[in-house]
Amino acid sequence: MQIPAEWSESKYELRARGGGLRGSRAVAELAVGSRLPADRVARFYSRAIRERVSGRLLDLGCGKAPLLGYYSEFVESATLVDWGNSLHENPILDIVADLNQPLPIHDEYDTVILSDVLEHIAEPQGLMNEIGRLLKSGGFLLLNVPFYYPLHEEPFDFHRYTRHALVRMCDLAGLEVVEVHSIGGVPEVMIDLTSKITQAIPGVGRALTHIFQALGGWSVTFGLGKLLSKRTADRFPLGYTLVAVKRD
Repeated sequence: MQIPAEWSESKYELRARGGGLRGSRAVAELAVGSRLPADRVARFYSRAIRERVSGRLLDLGCGKAPLLGYYSEFVESATLVDWGNSLHENPILDIVADLNQPLPIHDEYDTVILSDVLEHIAEPQGLMNEIGRLLKSGGFLLLNVPFYYPLHEEPFDFHRYTRHALVRMCDLAGLEVVEVHSIGGVPEVMIDLTSKITQAIPGVGRALTHIFQALGGWSVTFGLGKLLSKRTADRFPLGYTLVAVKRD
């Protein structure tokens, strides 16, 4: 599909090499202290979009639609939906709707993306049921949510979910979970929380956070850091990614 001229990269950007996504390096779009979780989530969508996305796509709670530039080459069309309370204005929205209410949509879709949205929904099962209604048989839901993560976009920050809650909500909506993975473990949680503290230090905060993010990200790639991350991810996740399918 053709990308609207008004769209531009925001939270995620295309890597120069390898073709996948990463968290934006533009501070105006993504704080330095948030790069680690953004990079982990971007890695998930880079793979899951290539493997699962096709046909007609529904991007719910899309904000600035940061994934649009990547999934556009895999889909026939994309419908962008968000509500009026979003902090991320999007001039290319197709539908303005409150995701806490039944959606004014009657078409069926091959793919639904719900990225960093579910924690902001007061009654999440209602939205999951709507996704089950809108997905075609064999269609996929791709989502991510935070777990150990500060409050954000208040007062519209309502929930943190375990993997068990996510699986149960999908099951109640008629969706079968294909995969659910933790984003990191204790090392990533500590790196993220410390970075969010250091970036608030006047003057030197951003520089310190750059260093801490680089060293921290490197430390969980090898040796003891990688092992600790793997062994603690199930109990102390930074967040979750999930893929579910609508079966007959």
